[in-house]
Amino acid sequence: MKTSATVKKRDTQQDSGKLLKVALTALPLLLVGIQWLADGVRPNNLLLEVPKVQLLPWLETPWAYFYLHLFTFVPIFVLSFDKNVHYYKKWKPLLPAIAIVGAVFILWDVFFTVTGVWGFNERYFAGFTFLSLPVEEWLFFFTVPFACVFIYECLNFYIQPDLLARIERPLTLTLIVVFLAAGFLSWGRLYSSTTFLLAGFFVLYHFLFLDGSYRSRFYLAFLVSLLPFLLVNGVLTGGYTEQPVVIYNPEEYLGLRITSVPLDDAVYGFLLLFGVVTLYESFRKGSSQPKS
Repeated sequence: MKTSATVKKRDTQQDSGKLLKVALTALPLLLVGIQWLADGVRPNNLLLEVPKVQLLPWLETPWAYFYLHLFTFVPIFVLSFDKNVHYYKKWKPLLPAIAIVGAVFILWDVFFTVTGVWGFNERYFAGFTFLSLPVEEWLFFFTVPFACVFIYECLNFYIQPDLLARIERPLTLTLIVVFLAAGFLSWGRLYSSTTFLLAGFFVLYHFLFLDGSYRSRFYLAFLVSLLPFLLVNGVLTGGYTEQPVVIYNPEEYLGLRITSVPLDDAVYGFLLLFGVVTLYESFRKGSSQPKS
């Protein structure tokens, strides 16, 4: 009887766990979907005036966005073949992770561009577009994760102690609360609410159901990546050019900026990179399993 009761209890717990997984997957998609369908975005309401850091005249060119990809990708590609990190050996699990997560973000990007949440300044890209996005914007979802995962791998190799391990749990719970609270409080601001809600629910799902052994490592890498991320995004958002490359609708984001970079962009980048690292670690773990 005890054995039967134990099995029944275990099955009940498994069913509850599956139900919770489905709920945590469906709920954020439902909330975001409701907003995307119901929120009326004011057209042609993109803000050109943003805070400046330092004007760089050499960026006043249709190749400005492309230059950013060169500066982001080329040095990392060259360093990929160093004898310590051996980053090139990690491309097999990395590239599909980037492709899968990038596809989701590109669909998001296309929708927000078409609806007028943000747009792109033709003055700073070469003029080739596909699905309403400049080709350079498509490249963004490859070069930025490619560079940031390199930082993640370098820190894992050169800094052996897991510096944030002791605070990982409270830090994760804090991120969940802050992201979800910001998402619900900014309801009606399409960029802010979508980004914060998806980030909050993703971190919650990760905390409850996925491998947490690398979360603290990712947090450290993201903190280190913030400086180059803000520099690159600073160019895109107009901190170093006369006008922004990416132009935002002021009614659809929080209005808080780090220099010229909307705070929402940092959370957007966090979600993008955490998604890539999650799949990357999953694929890498799967490929290391012995074949039966």
